[in-house]
Amino acid sequence: MIWKLQRRRRLQTVPFPPAWRRILEKLVPIYLRLPEADRRELQRRIQVFIAEKNFEGCGGLVLSDEIKVCISAYACLLLLHRDTDYYPALRSVLVYPSTYFVPETRYVGNGLVEEGSHPRLGESWPQGAVVLAWDAIGRGSASNGDEGHNVVLHEFAHQLDFEDGRADGAPLLGNGEPWPLRKDRHRAWAKAFRADYDALQANLQKGDPGVLGAYAATNPAEFFAVATECFFERPHDLRANHPQLYQELRHFFRQDPCEWAVPRAP
Repeated sequence: MIWKLQRRRRLQTVPFPPAWRRILEKLVPIYLRLPEADRRELQRRIQVFIAEKNFEGCGGLVLSDEIKVCISAYACLLLLHRDTDYYPALRSVLVYPSTYFVPETRYVGNGLVEEGSHPRLGESWPQGAVVLAWDAIGRGSASNGDEGHNVVLHEFAHQLDFEDGRADGAPLLGNGEPWPLRKDRHRAWAKAFRADYDALQANLQKGDPGVLGAYAATNPAEFFAVATECFFERPHDLRANHPQLYQELRHFFRQDPCEWAVPRAP
């Protein structure tokens, strides 16, 4: 562990390449809104992430610095101000040029199954890999400004959720804090998330997907991933509609995007 920390410190002392900074300014809108200290921390974390993770181009995609820096920026945004191990189970980031298809077998009833393929923009595996479609990242800087979707934030939120060995919408909370405080954090997290998760499912029955949208009601793991997207992409809307949820995310990520994000026009 000591050698890993020493190696990371060395990586972070290397000047951040000016070409990489231009990529951030061009493709990662959030970067320009961050406080200057956060920009510098993000740069340092990107250097470590790119050095430690294996990027692979799939489906004929030729990897470039634009691809690696843009993806790394959003992945590392979730790590700012937090004492983490850079997604320890993650080894590879697989990048397709565009929407890719995966085989799918679906039970349709009466003992019958339907085989086909399912289009995807990203997926996250508990052990080893995150898969992403580059056109959903580079084309829109990973996000849809109107809806607040961000495929990189979404899939790396799943990686955080996996770190305790379960995909249950509850990442590791209160690391480094004594057990009574960690226990309180888990209780507060569970209370806020359960209340808003149940409310979303009830509202969907009335045709109201709210700020988070219908996909967040799929299961608690997806709820956390979608809430993470919204926390960074639409923080003012999330805080206004889900104040307790916002506060729990603010405490976990040790950031308050409402301080630097521009509110959406009504």
